[in-house]
Amino acid sequence: MMTLQELQQEHASSLAALEAATTQEASDAVRIRYLGRNGLIPALVKQMKEVPPADRPAFGKALGEWRAALEKALAAKAEAAQANAAPVAGFDVTLPGRWRAEGVIHPVSRVIEEAAEIFHRLGFTVADGPDIETKFNNFTALNTAPHHPSMDASDTFWFDAETLLRTQTSPVQIRTMLENQPPVRIVNPGRCYRRDTTDATHSANFHQIEGLYVDTRPVSLADLKSTLGYFAREMMGPGIGVRFRPHFFPFTEPSVEVDFTCHVCKGKGCRVCKNSGWIEIAGAGMVDPRVYEHVGYDPEKVYGYAFGMGVERIAMIKYGIPDIRFLYENDIRFLSQMR
Repeated sequence: MMTLQELQQEHASSLAALEAATTQEASDAVRIRYLGRNGLIPALVKQMKEVPPADRPAFGKALGEWRAALEKALAAKAEAAQANAAPVAGFDVTLPGRWRAEGVIHPVSRVIEEAAEIFHRLGFTVADGPDIETKFNNFTALNTAPHHPSMDASDTFWFDAETLLRTQTSPVQIRTMLENQPPVRIVNPGRCYRRDTTDATHSANFHQIEGLYVDTRPVSLADLKSTLGYFAREMMGPGIGVRFRPHFFPFTEPSVEVDFTCHVCKGKGCRVCKNSGWIEIAGAGMVDPRVYEHVGYDPEKVYGYAFGMGVERIAMIKYGIPDIRFLYENDIRFLSQMR
């Protein structure tokens, strides 16, 4: 074990070695030798228990003073080196800094956040699931016929016979029902993948936000209508109208398509809505009893509805975006307008 006198000698030697260092590498060598993980000072701290009890206070004090003095000298050395460093060629340190514009939330992310907040007020919670799904969750449990065209390789990205990139966010609803008993009230935003040819209104990678409400008390189509009517007014404004049209979806019965009044012409008819005054937004309906059977619910004891809508479609309508590709090209000139 080092004596107090030897410690004081090492103290002086370390400061002298640092004073003699003329390069950053030499200063680093001194720091590592004395203060590094395996340096002399940490080693002496570990050996304090070997110092005789009577000498331990003086030894500890001297060791602390050595550490403080060396750290202070190293900081002064680094500051002096920085002050004496030659300026970088072509860089004027007296110029003011460049102002960078504040970033903005992407339109797709903004719509998802707003939609989740609106449905949260109605008691819905946000659920999530994987992008890579099973055939059962994506098709079978949703009452899709075994030979439905949507299962073709021309429409769906398959990894093998049982695994695929989800074509919709509905599998999250299946996962939630398999893991929970009613009541279930969720919205599930996320990415979806289909073999679509990219154009002004279609993309092979897009986003959906779907909702599911299942309960043991009666739930009707009127409940679905009021929910989507409230969402439309909160998302698009108080003057928006909502229209329900009969349709077919494998996992709902009865099924409806949901239209909002055109945001451009306010329902009068224009080029955007093809002179109809309406724009299709969502598909919805009462959950088909066969879906309940797949998840282990008794179709005689539960009631519920489901709906799904394209996030990009809402963003394009809400912000007047004419081409879906604008949302994915990451053009700062376009994104900077989304404030």
